[in-house]
Amino acid sequence: MFGKLRNWARSIKRDVLALWLAARDPRTPWYAKAVAASVAAYALSPIDLIPDFVPVLGYIDDLIIVPLGIMLAIKLIPGALMVEFRQEALQLEGRPKSYAAAAAIILLWLAALALAAWWFWWSDFSIQKQDSKTINQ
Repeated sequence: MFGKLRNWARSIKRDVLALWLAARDPRTPWYAKAVAASVAAYALSPIDLIPDFVPVLGYIDDLIIVPLGIMLAIKLIPGALMVEFRQEALQLEGRPKSYAAAAAIILLWLAALALAAWWFWWSDFSIQKQDSKTINQ
């Protein structure tokens, strides 16, 4: 049972990458490009329609919406092209990841955390400053 789930998850990952490739290929019809790009962007995006921390509903989009979008996009792309995109996706899966992109994302998160810490510190400091003014008056 877990073997089937693992194979299904791998095929979803491969198909999302194949859809991303299809969205960028000039041979893909425009309507298929639009659906493929939307599905690939949603599947790869960290932002969900329903956040994952919402009990039960948070995972519904991952389990239902993404596979349905993948199936629709695959139906819109000509079969011979989809076979080619899937083969290319399998070749790309083994490639090294972009460490520069990972570093950029980490730097963005650190900057956001630093900004939030600065904001909390200064808001706390200004409240203390106001409190000391009212006490001295």
